Amino acid sequence: MHYNIRESFREFFPSYASQFNLKPFQEKVIENVLEKGNTLCIMPTGSGKSLIYYMAGMMLDGITIVVSPLIALICEQEQKLKDSGIEVLALHSGISPEKQLILLKQFAAKEINPRFIFVSPEKLATDGFFEYCIKLRKDEIKLVTIDEVHCVSQWGLHFRPFYKEIPQFLNSAFGAQIPKIIALTATLNPKELSDVANDFQISTENILKDDVLMRSEITLNIVKCINENEKEKRLWELLKIHKDEKVLVYVYRVKGGRSVEELSQTANSEYSIRSTYFHGEMSAKERQEVIEKFKKKEINVIFATSAFGMGIDINDIRVVIHFWIPESIEQYYQEIGRAARDKNEANSYLLFSEKNIKVRREYFIDKSFPSSEMLTEVYKRLFNSKTGIMTLPYFNDEDTAKCLHYFTAIGAVTIIAKGISNLKNITAIKDKKIQKIYDSTITKSIVTSSKKTGIPIETILHLVYSAVAQNRIRADKFDKCLIVEVNKSELSEEDLKDIERVIEEKKDYRNGLLDFLIYTISHTESSVELHQEICRYLGADKESLNRIYPTTKGDVVRSKSEVIIANLLFYEGLEYEYEAKLQHKHGTMKPDFTIKTPSGKRIYWEHLGMLGVEEYDKVWLYKKDVYDSQFPGQLRTTYEGVTINDSAMKLIKELKKL
Repeated sequence: MHYNIRESFREFFPSYASQFNLKPFQEKVIENVLEKGNTLCIMPTGSGKSLIYYMAGMMLDGITIVVSPLIALICEQEQKLKDSGIEVLALHSGISPEKQLILLKQFAAKEINPRFIFVSPEKLATDGFFEYCIKLRKDEIKLVTIDEVHCVSQWGLHFRPFYKEIPQFLNSAFGAQIPKIIALTATLNPKELSDVANDFQISTENILKDDVLMRSEITLNIVKCINENEKEKRLWELLKIHKDEKVLVYVYRVKGGRSVEELSQTANSEYSIRSTYFHGEMSAKERQEVIEKFKKKEINVIFATSAFGMGIDINDIRVVIHFWIPESIEQYYQEIGRAARDKNEANSYLLFSEKNIKVRREYFIDKSFPSSEMLTEVYKRLFNSKTGIMTLPYFNDEDTAKCLHYFTAIGAVTIIAKGISNLKNITAIKDKKIQKIYDSTITKSIVTSSKKTGIPIETILHLVYSAVAQNRIRADKFDKCLIVEVNKSELSEEDLKDIERVIEEKKDYRNGLLDFLIYTISHTESSVELHQEICRYLGADKESLNRIYPTTKGDVVRSKSEVIIANLLFYEGLEYEYEAKLQHKHGTMKPDFTIKTPSGKRIYWEHLGMLGVEEYDKVWLYKKDVYDSQFPGQLRTTYEGVTINDSAMKLIKELKKL
């Protein structure tokens, strides 16, 4: 099937289409999803990942589920789609349980017909009523988007255990007819990439990396400090240098000495800087208020933990300062990517000391994993030396969230259902089967009711969800939980050793990522070299590493002269591709610019910037022979020099007449 992606873009998103065109890589990914199915897309922060799944979802003409890790990210995307007149259903903790239940009932009854449904991975893994409603309309769901898919990998800093449960949800909700999947992220190292590809059955040929992974518009500055006093002094100097610019300062510590809160207070009181702080312990409303103030320039400096990250779309951040060393190249490059989303120049500063490296290892890496003592204590507190089926209120306790996936990994605990703990919140029962279940126990416990009636838990849950959706019972909200089978009364020494081996392997891996970051920033001498080394590590094509100059269209070229040519072509409305492969009798080559004239004629434009260099001359003579013999009349050339603007414009005027 042939898809006219550009025409569809103008149809579905006319306000966007009036401002810019889809980039060739965006079109390539959209087409891959439509024609080949499950796709992994890796492209830089701020390059338009969301438009890819917007377009794929709309062109598939059904409902798209978008799995997203942050409320701020969900709210941002929800508003953009609504602004384009597209109906959206967003479900997150910022919406009351009562309201979510009403929305899901309306969805089940087809009273609302969203084109996009935004949910967290935790909701997929723990909300049985959500899954029931999805099953009712599964034939309409054509695409599942896994945004920020690096959260899937158990090896990464941003690992979210319930991202691992997404495949199980898909199997349970859709059976053999799972919709197409698109997974999106800005950075993935090889180990994490393997995790993602395996979990979502994405073949190698469907892993698409943007040629332009490099964010060369951001100048990278590395500043190693003797101690914390010198580092803080340097921070205030930088904030003075960049006064009135939008600045994001990553600190990673919420409270205490030199934390986001303390530094913000010092900035306001001692340096008259309009600043505030941002961290994950703030409410969703508080965080959103900070983002809005930053956008409107009511404040111009934010001191933030890594909670200020994925999907926060602020185009004009000009400076990112790391007051602490990040954990990995991936984290570093993602976080500096908060700057220059408008593609204008920006600056990044990494300030660190030997003490920071030590603290990063001992507290941020080693202590992020549960100890044997914590594992034992949490297991005992949760299950009280009992075995069998019981309910587990996963969201009520941070330690439970930290430990549970280790318990399931060794088989000590099995998750058997996502459900509700009891029937206390249901009223107005007009269903005889449910009335019988309801009357079977005083406590109204789902587990006890199952034992008393002999009806399997999964059947009880299905009956309840069906009755709620059809208004045969009333439920204002559900007390959600996981229903688990506890297989061991306590963790044995061997169990703990098995978990410790896994944890030590993960610690070693993450410490290795930190070591590699330190090595890389210590062995590069310029911003360009550091960009290139990072992109080489992230798997960028070798030929793209010297493409460091961004153009208005959004591609990246190899010289400033080519920027001039590309921008003139763009402003004059001529369609072009940069270094597109050209097949000829003896192989392939890449013209600098492949241009489609108004009449449809194809012209190849070579800008000769290094004539006189022996190897360059040899390559050019070969290419010229190919053009003369196989593409006569289609070659145009310009030469390096101070008049490049005039000569390029003269040639463009000629091309517009062809």
